[in-house]
Amino acid sequence: MTSYERVQTLWQLFLAGGLLMWPIVAMSLVVVTFGFERLVALRRSRFVPRKLRDGIAALVKPGPFDPRKAYRLCRQFPSALADVLAAMLEKIGRPIPEIERAAEVVKDREASRLYANIRPIALAVTVTPLLGLLGTVQGMILAFYTTATLDAGANRAAELAQGIYVALITTFAGLCVAIPAAMIAHWLEGRILRGFREVDAVVDDVLPCLERYEGKGRVTPEQLAAEPAGTPRP
Repeated sequence: MTSYERVQTLWQLFLAGGLLMWPIVAMSLVVVTFGFERLVALRRSRFVPRKLRDGIAALVKPGPFDPRKAYRLCRQFPSALADVLAAMLEKIGRPIPEIERAAEVVKDREASRLYANIRPIALAVTVTPLLGLLGTVQGMILAFYTTATLDAGANRAAELAQGIYVALITTFAGLCVAIPAAMIAHWLEGRILRGFREVDAVVDDVLPCLERYEGKGRVTPEQLAAEPAGTPRP
């Protein structure tokens, strides 16, 4: 069979699947579109830019931690880590549990935003097999109806087999979309989890450095960004 004949056969199978093949194709386009979008959006620098991580590590290791330098680094390298650290630094001087709570709130907000465009892929995982099953049930009903109304002496077994064969096309198509979609969604979710584990590792290094400011008063974000380095004042 030539490639042209194979294309013809696939197109004929698609048409034989009926109208429900079109929403299955639409869901496949959703999976491809959002899969590529999340692949770009969830790059490592979106979570923990290398320069920000190295800059924070340099502030943590040598001696007194300078929150103003850390805050300026966060503004310089926008990312999930930058947002979490900035929220912590804006609470500096408050009890450590309050700082931890601020970090958790920002992480939850960032995670919700990053997961948002994975939801259409997860929807495709659920919906496309159901569309395929619906098409198969519809095809089976038509196949049995056609068989039941055949004239006497007609080859009922052959007609029924042909009807079932056509009816199963939509289930096959739905699974062909749902299985890769499930794999893509799982991989993207794992990428988000790995990114936030890296964020947590940096936060755990910074948190002890903020303990010495506990109870010494708060500074505003403007002060963190504009004043020269030094111990924050009440």
